[in-house]
Amino acid sequence: MRVRARTRLTLTAGLFATSLVHISPAQAAPNLAAVRAQVQRLEQDATNIAEGAQQAQVQLNQLTHTLAQVQSQSNQEANSVNQYKKSLGAIAAEEYKSGALSQSMQLLFSSNPTLYLSSAGSLEALTKRKTLQLRQFSVAKQRLQATSITVNQKLNLVRAVKARYVAQAAAAQAKLAQAQKILSQLSKAQRAKLTSLTNARENADHAASLALAAHANLGSGRGAIALRYSIKQMGDMYVFGAAGPVYWDCSGLTMRAFGAAGVSLPHSAAYQYSFGRYVPRNQLRPGDLVFFGRPIDHVGIYIGGGKMVDAPHTGARVKIESFGSYFGNLPYIGAKRI
Repeated sequence: MRVRARTRLTLTAGLFATSLVHISPAQAAPNLAAVRAQVQRLEQDATNIAEGAQQAQVQLNQLTHTLAQVQSQSNQEANSVNQYKKSLGAIAAEEYKSGALSQSMQLLFSSNPTLYLSSAGSLEALTKRKTLQLRQFSVAKQRLQATSITVNQKLNLVRAVKARYVAQAAAAQAKLAQAQKILSQLSKAQRAKLTSLTNARENADHAASLALAAHANLGSGRGAIALRYSIKQMGDMYVFGAAGPVYWDCSGLTMRAFGAAGVSLPHSAAYQYSFGRYVPRNQLRPGDLVFFGRPIDHVGIYIGGGKMVDAPHTGARVKIESFGSYFGNLPYIGAKRI
């Protein structure tokens, strides 16, 4: 069985996530800076939902692979059961042709000891063979039944995870649809102004990120290799589900960055948290992975000074950002050293 559940939510730089603020005709000149701030918060919300969908996608891929293995095992066991059935059938036919039951009764009254002993040995061998085949058939059948139950369980898990992925992807998409509705209420000039504000902010962040990276002590080891890789991607746009080389989401960036250091990580912030060694916050060093959200739905690579390189959210570029006990509205969860 092959389950295909790969839906990407792609955005252009001009498509923003939703705002709950309704702009009425009376609001001829809305505060675009305030609108932009609300849009960014909701962009982050949509991104968090999308990262949850990415986690479901990774789980779905793993379950699909496991299901294929179990189904292959089930097919092999079914073949074994059929082979044992054929063997038992052959033994039954052999008994029928030789008249084994009636022959055994005749032997009881035979006056020829040699004939009795040789025939009795053949009958005993036939009986032992049948008993062994019956035992093997029973064991094979039990294994097949157990594997069939496992197949059904895995199928149900695959369906459940696929449904979760579809629901979360749809929820993120709904946020973006609301965004388009909000933007459509702005005039052309207002939309252009809002885009200009966003671009100006991103350009300033990019320049500041380059300056910080140029003076940062990146250290050595796998984390340093990953950090250098992520720095090279600064300025690239965020796109949900993307893992380079032009577009990134948060876990796609960290996955490729550590891949460059020879470490294979899954494309999910939540799953990446299960790798490496936990590091207390006061012992962070450049190259550590830092995680946010409950449940975990964001990850970045620590660069020092309470900052990380990350792919933040829809409409933003890969950059260096500050964090504390929170990153935006996401609580700091912990760090791992890979």
